[in-house]
Amino acid sequence: MTKLYYDGDADLNLLLEKKIAVVGFGSQGHAHALNLRDSGCDVIVGLREGSKSITKAESLGLRVVNVAEAVKQSDIIMLLAPDTLQPEIYKKDIAPNLKPGHTLMFAHGFAIRYEAIKPREDIDVSMIAPKSPGHRVREVYLEKGGVPALVAVQQDASGTAMQLALAYAKGLGCTRAGVLQTTFAEETETDLFGEQAVLCGGVSELVKAGFDTLVEAGYQPELAYFECLHELKLIVDLMYKGGLNYMRYSISDTAEFGDYTAGARVINSESRRAMQELLVEIQNGTFANNWMAEFTGGGTNFLNRRALESKHKLETVGYSLRKMMPFVEPVDNVIS
Repeated sequence: MTKLYYDGDADLNLLLEKKIAVVGFGSQGHAHALNLRDSGCDVIVGLREGSKSITKAESLGLRVVNVAEAVKQSDIIMLLAPDTLQPEIYKKDIAPNLKPGHTLMFAHGFAIRYEAIKPREDIDVSMIAPKSPGHRVREVYLEKGGVPALVAVQQDASGTAMQLALAYAKGLGCTRAGVLQTTFAEETETDLFGEQAVLCGGVSELVKAGFDTLVEAGYQPELAYFECLHELKLIVDLMYKGGLNYMRYSISDTAEFGDYTAGARVINSESRRAMQELLVEIQNGTFANNWMAEFTGGGTNFLNRRALESKHKLETVGYSLRKMMPFVEPVDNVIS
């Protein structure tokens, strides 16, 4: 049965007795460090020598030291570097400085699930994973709210790993919204599947396929962009507020009829088989092995694909159209 935790289930005082090292200062790192500090916690930021984030963190009033020193000075270490960098950071700077009783925390279970990191048995290993980008974790906290999060315990050497993890979630503001109990494996596998099959891979290919179909049939690329990408936000916002039913309630009867008659023709049994195959590759480690091999090999295929995708006609047309729509707060292309 699903277990949810809220403010009354977490004791922030457990956290106030500890020193916390936040390793990394990206999207999640800056939010964790600032929210914990504003909740009254003793926080330091661990960054590699020469990191561009040092000046930014210090300008926000945070104390910054190198990663090894941060581990030595702390009781709790939250590792928020990218998945591909975590194993080396752990091996070089964290593992040699861990002491019995330390707590090692993550916001995503990738490195533990696929055993890229194998912590000693005399430390707690837990996870608090906010279900939101870092900037929203920070923004909602400042609005006196919180974003939902997941909590998991992989190792409970102290006997109090869950209580401390919930205290950490409270420091982030997440227990204001609710914290769902899970496992490292469940969080990792569902997260990767959601990204690949729906949120990133699935949506990206669906948008491009719709755009290409219209353009190849002779329709204006600008109209194809509006129909297949721009208006997607309007639909997703309705789903976000009230699920598929609210979306269908809010659109025209014509659009709703098209939903029922066309959706299963596009996302059909073949699509579902592909999703099942993706899930198996996530579960058995094939995807993780392929990604880590790509990264350690220099990422040539990854970078080439990134460059190729940035030149798709959808991107060039969209870039021009967004300049006409300041209300969407457009950003420049980040990939050249």
